[in-house]
Amino acid sequence: MTSSALVQRIEIDGRPATAESLRWPALVNTGHFTAMQVRGGKMRGIDRHLARLDAATRELFGHELDGERVRALIRHILRGDPEGPKGPVSPDGPDGPDGPNGSGDVIDDASVRVHVHAPGGEPSLMVTVRPPTVLAAALADRAQSLMSVPYQRPFAHIKHLGGFAQARYGELARRAGFDDALLTGPGGEISEGAVTNIAFYESTRDGTRIVWPDAPHLAGVTMQLIEARLPAAGLPTRHAPVTLADLPSYTGAFVTNAWGVSPVRRIDSVAFEIDEKLMATVAGIYEEVPWDTI
Repeated sequence: MTSSALVQRIEIDGRPATAESLRWPALVNTGHFTAMQVRGGKMRGIDRHLARLDAATRELFGHELDGERVRALIRHILRGDPEGPKGPVSPDGPDGPDGPNGSGDVIDDASVRVHVHAPGGEPSLMVTVRPPTVLAAALADRAQSLMSVPYQRPFAHIKHLGGFAQARYGELARRAGFDDALLTGPGGEISEGAVTNIAFYESTRDGTRIVWPDAPHLAGVTMQLIEARLPAAGLPTRHAPVTLADLPSYTGAFVTNAWGVSPVRRIDSVAFEIDEKLMATVAGIYEEVPWDTI
């Protein structure tokens, strides 16, 4: 995959970030976010991203989060208005992202994150834009090796801020020669990757079934989009406990996140053959998910 950590743009509630407006998000980790890939000004699964943001905002801050406000802020930052709106951002007001105030360089392809904080009790949205992340075209070239680590994210169902441990374990995994970390709980129960969901191929009398670990995890948007479409492709799914000791009983594995789908070639010392046909089916399911207008 290719990516860049360079942040191109940051806006908070539709206005260019300043040292003052960045003070709260820089110092306070109480918040949550969603991450998405934008291509041609569109993204996959936008309704699921909006549902995630709304549910977490209700749980953490006791407020609803208007999906149209989120969409408006994303459109606004991608349009590159250097001044920001003169009034409150609305989906189609004269100073909103669809009004004449929008000017500057338009970004069509990007990695976008929407962060939600509540510095004054009301939800405040920080939107960031980075260059897009692009996976290698060949499935074998994007295959991942994962190092298991003894960690599960607290409040795992929320994509919350403050992920020091998973970032640190990911770095330790890369130093050890792996691509990333695999988070596990007591007894080696597998939950998720450091920044991915993971699934396993299970052979049955009728063919192949997909098994998703049911330990605490974040139900990623890409995971949701793929899982809903797998049965129609002849790949039934189930959620069940999966432990490190179980790994030799599975014929393969793959990981998903906002970047897409990648095969897993190794977890610790357990190697998996990459079934090109199966992986092409799963990756193809995701590629066929329609792109939504923001």
